[in-house]
Amino acid sequence: MTDEQQKLVEALRYAIQMEVDGKKYYTLVSQKITNRVGRELYAYLAEQEDHHRIKFEAIYKATVEKRGWPAESVQLAQTFQLGTLFGEAIKSEGKTVKPNQFALDATARAVEMEIKSRDYYKEQERKATADAEKKFFSCIAAEEQGHYLALIDYKEYMSDPVGWFTRTEHPHMDGV
Repeated sequence: MTDEQQKLVEALRYAIQMEVDGKKYYTLVSQKITNRVGRELYAYLAEQEDHHRIKFEAIYKATVEKRGWPAESVQLAQTFQLGTLFGEAIKSEGKTVKPNQFALDATARAVEMEIKSRDYYKEQERKATADAEKKFFSCIAAEEQGHYLALIDYKEYMSDPVGWFTRTEHPHMDGV
């Protein structure tokens, strides 16, 4: 195996471990969080980490067996409709969700994890030699950015549900 291939294999192993750790953390948080929107968001994130792990494992296997990036494209997850999740949660829980320190602390850690993952995948994209490899890491980095934004949105929702609702659902001022 060439030095370049060995680096790719190591990068894939690291990516697999990040996704395993992410799923474990998000599953734990989804079980401990007390509000519906948090439970659903963290369960969704755990599911996405698992999808990513499966893709990385398939690429890892193909890379090791064929000694290079697989020629066939790897499909990624569909875009998550976060607005729908928050909209439904607001309807069921109302705008009076109380800030919860566990949820805020867990979300701060999750934000850090998503930044680390996104930045790692962007770095792998820069190092990639094959177009399919570059595209895959770019897509994964974009998904991680989406997770990051969802977590920031959730943090803002937990901190100020009425303000969040006003800003995101009714951003214009009538009569101005």
